[in-house]
Amino acid sequence: MIFRSSTFIRTVALASVATIALGAQPSMAQDVPAASQWPDTPTARVEALAVLQTLNAELLSNASATLTLDRWCAAHKLAPAGTKIVAQRVRGQDKQADIHIRELLAVKPDEPVAYRRVRLACGDRVLSEADNWYVPSRLTADMNEALNSSDIAFGRAVQPLNFTRTNLSAKLLWLPLPEGWEMATDLPAPTTGSLSLPPLLLEHHAVLKLPDGTPFSALVESYTRNVLDFPAPALRQ
Repeated sequence: MIFRSSTFIRTVALASVATIALGAQPSMAQDVPAASQWPDTPTARVEALAVLQTLNAELLSNASATLTLDRWCAAHKLAPAGTKIVAQRVRGQDKQADIHIRELLAVKPDEPVAYRRVRLACGDRVLSEADNWYVPSRLTADMNEALNSSDIAFGRAVQPLNFTRTNLSAKLLWLPLPEGWEMATDLPAPTTGSLSLPPLLLEHHAVLKLPDGTPFSALVESYTRNVLDFPAPALRQ
């Protein structure tokens, strides 16, 4: 039997999944769902939803996704101790800033907007993919050099700017439990297998801003199933 206190339900409900539709689609190809370290049981499904919403809330409440993933990687032992998030550049897939992106960045039609696509990895696990349009003129020369010549994560490169983050949308791309589960008589029946996870679990749209409110980066971040690539809580007892 699943214990469902009002406190627990509030925890699971942390970070609303209401979405501002911006028209972007997940960037990773949708392949066959993969088996995970989580058993396909009602308890594990509730736990998976709670953990995914915890990550969602942490990302929404912090300016830097890179630093948040640093902490997530360490807390869930996804790589050897001391491992930091690194950016794997994806080249040859540049996307021009359209009118919508330029409006978000508050730039003139002729002002240069750079593009960077990366996969943020914790050891050998890719935790997210990100499309990033940014305004080079609003960064320092050293920051632009680092972004152009290395695979440094954007959030780490621009950290000295003391930037803030405005979240535009947060969408769960996978629901461990069906809509209305909290009012249902029964949760999904268990199976003898593992939970099957799609490639992408969570998508965020956001704008990064300088302390004076000037936007300098527009982001679309897609978080992969590897963020849950650790044993379910019940298996660690």
